[in-house]
Formats: sequence, structure tokens, C-alpha cells
Amino acid sequence: MTTALFDARHLTKRYGEATVVKDLSFDIAPGECLGVIGPNGAGKTTTIRMCLGLTVPDSGDIHALGLHMPRDALAIKSRLGVVSQFDSLDPDFTCAENLLVYGRYFGMRDSAIRARIPQLLEFAALSHKADAKPGELSGGMRRRLSLARALVNDPQLLMLDEPTTGLDPQARHLMWERLQLLLQQGKSILLTTHFMDEAERLCSRLLVLDHGRKIAEGKPRELIAQHLEPDVVEAYGNGALDLAQSAVRQYAARTEVSGETVFFYTHDAKPLLDTLGAEHPKMRTLHRPANLEDLFLKLTGRQIREDG
Repeated sequence: MTTALFDARHLTKRYGEATVVKDLSFDIAPGECLGVIGPNGAGKTTTIRMCLGLTVPDSGDIHALGLHMPRDALAIKSRLGVVSQFDSLDPDFTCAENLLVYGRYFGMRDSAIRARIPQLLEFAALSHKADAKPGELSGGMRRRLSLARALVNDPQLLMLDEPTTGLDPQARHLMWERLQLLLQQGKSILLTTHFMDEAERLCSRLLVLDHGRKIAEGKPRELIAQHLEPDVVEAYGNGALDLAQSAVRQYAARTEVSGETVFFYTHDAKPLLDTLGAEHPKMRTLHRPANLEDLFLKLTGRQIREDG
């Protein structure tokens, strides 16, 4: 059995009367990408902060890279790479200078950092922007520079807190490509994300949090098979909402309504599609396999969470 690179056991964190993380345990194997997903306020950011030694848990233990957090926080952080949810690049330095100054925080010699800068910029597809300042870069470029900066100390484990939030589809896909390269190189990644396609594409295993608790854990496709019917038929447009209370419900194992769309979850979509085609020929429908977004919504609900 492979020894975990990172191991968190029974983490609990309270703020006043609120318990934001409750008895949470997980581990990360070498070369694995563990995704952490959940609604706003589920405890994702607090979990990341405890993993980084920025927040001390009220109870529980964290072991990383053979060391103990928070006792060995500095030694652990020297071997981690971090991309935070918000841009923390220095606007007064060029791309190359951002990498140089960041490397100095790890006690690296300037000569060693300068030797790494060209390959880091090439990895981030920013070789042509070495002398540009962050304010001159697009959002996608800044996120890739943040990733390159996190790699300056050649970390074994990367912790990425919503690394593609705010990026357009092209920039997200380029970021995904770079993260896949890191996994192929044997790096381990802890990733929090609100994008279900990102989680399904990158993560070998998922941790689903809600109200600070782990409510599911496993490989994406296995979780989908475990919790969901295999086929989904979406019906939308004029009259769609009436279908939720009509006789066609008999062809679905489960029916949900969100906005103007009715979702039919079924083990066999053909009878439902045939009936809709015969009785509601003008109804707009979409037939697709169940996906990670369906899983997320089933486990955590469709209501909007406004808290943090």
C-alpha cells in the first residue's frame, strides 16, 4: 500500500458557536489529484488554511511529507506550492522578478532561481512576457504566472484554491493542460473548485463537503454510478414545468425542477423520450448521461448558498 504524502485525521474547527469543519479525515497519495468540492460555506477554504498551517484546528492531526503540522509548518511549507484564490502577484515586479523574489522566500540562491526562471516561464507559456508586469497580463496569464511561482521551489505537493475562477474557457483549458503535465511529472495536487467539469477532468478522487462534513468520497465516475441513475433527460421551454406533475413522471426514477427546467433521472430514457416525442412534440429536450454536476446537486441541494 502506498504511503500517503499528506494525511489529515479528524480535523475540527470552530468559530464561536459555529463548527465550520467537523471530524474531517482524508489523505493524498503521491501523484494524485484530490478534488475538494462543496457549496459556499462548506468548509473548503478553512480546510485549505488548516492544511497550510494558517489556521490551527481545534482537534485533529495533519501529517505531510513525513512531518507534523503545525509543529513543522515552516519545513512543510518549504516543500509545498500554493496558488490562492486571489491574485497575490507583486504589481511592481516583472514576471521574471516575481519568480526571483518569491524564490528568495525559500532561501534559494539567486543563481539557482535564475536558472529555473526560463523553464518556469516556458511552462506557463509566458516566455514572451518575462519583462511584463502583472498589470499588463490577461487574467489567464496571471493565473499561469501564479502557478509558475508556486513551482519555484520544485514542490512535491501543490495546493490550489479555485485556480481557474474568473477565467474564460480558453484560459481554463490551458490551465488544465498545465496541471495535467504536473500530474504526469508525479506531483500531487489538492484542488478546490466550483467547476464540476474541472473536477471530473483533473481529479483522480473527490471529497464532497457540506456544512463542514465529508458527505461522499471516491473516484468521480464511481460516485456518479453509486448515487445517480445513468440517464438524464432535461425538458425546458413552454409547458415544461407542467411535466413535473404529469403522467410522464412514471418513466423516471426521480424528477427535479430547477428554474424553467425539469430533470428526469432514469435507468432507461427510451420510454420517456418516446412519450415526450408523441405527446409533446414541440417540447425542447436534452438527453445526456448523468454527470458530476448532477451528483453535486443531489448531495448538496439546488438552493443557492449566499454565505462564504
